[in-house]
Amino acid sequence: MDEVFVRKTLIKPARLHALSQRSDGIGALQLGSHVAAILATGWLLSQTWGSWWAVPAFLIHGALLNFLYAGQHELSHWTVFKTRSLNEIFGRLTGFVLLYPRDFDQIQHTAHHRHTQDWEKDGELVRGPYSLFGYLMWFLGPSYWYSRISRIVRFCFGIVIEPYIPEIRRKDVILEARLHMLGYLVIAAVSVWFGSWAAVQYWLAPLLLTKWAHQLQNTIEHLGLSHEQNILTNTRSTRTNALLRWVCWNMQYHTAHHAFPGVPFWKLKQLHAEIFDGNGIKPYSMTYLGFQWQVMKKLAGHTEADYPMDRPWIVDHTNREDAKVTANA
Repeated sequence: MDEVFVRKTLIKPARLHALSQRSDGIGALQLGSHVAAILATGWLLSQTWGSWWAVPAFLIHGALLNFLYAGQHELSHWTVFKTRSLNEIFGRLTGFVLLYPRDFDQIQHTAHHRHTQDWEKDGELVRGPYSLFGYLMWFLGPSYWYSRISRIVRFCFGIVIEPYIPEIRRKDVILEARLHMLGYLVIAAVSVWFGSWAAVQYWLAPLLLTKWAHQLQNTIEHLGLSHEQNILTNTRSTRTNALLRWVCWNMQYHTAHHAFPGVPFWKLKQLHAEIFDGNGIKPYSMTYLGFQWQVMKKLAGHTEADYPMDRPWIVDHTNREDAKVTANA
């Protein structure tokens, strides 16, 4: 996952090496603050349960749980901690919590980086073109969770059909899925034994019902852009605020991340400035709500198949920089 997927002329090798240095301390601070926020909102949910105040507590708690995938993503890139084993340990723990096993995530995500927007090879694009209904089902969570949970069950039975999973790794994802399932069954058995709904109240229900919050980021990164192998036309960055950049581990600088995925999350803002501003170029960028509005309009009465594959079709025409990128694409 340390490969570089763009021309190195964007940045000097020595500078890239400096930006790629990991830090156990900063990694612990980011992961620790995220987990602390989850524990705090979980406590708040317990204190407000039964009142209307539980609704916002539930939503925030669930959103924080779902955005923990930003941490798992970085842990899969081995960029959170300098100590390599810490990336694996916490990556496996977050993968368990998110119903998203680490080995599978790494394999799928590596294919995504190597073949971004390639319908046949991108591990995160193995699907049919979206209709509006299909997109909403993915955005709101039903089809997302069905694919995630059914895949774990299928792997437990030794059935692996994903074309991007090499034969040599199939035994790994099967074993991983079975260990996950064993863990989930143990939690279910303990919950039944003690007559406790804690796992549902503080974990599964918030996680499953607020997937849409994380999908705001998950969907904006590539949808509606070119399917060419060019990060400047197939990857989008997000314009947002500091709080959301914290909760998403700076993945809003997504074009910079795809350019040099070995650079840790806390240096992505600096990397973005150096490779784009420093070279006088701009990536595509939109706001979360602006993007969703465009998706709804474009897919109303249409599907992705109705739009061109070789150029972007969801862009922010009110943003001068987006218009400039469009003109040069």
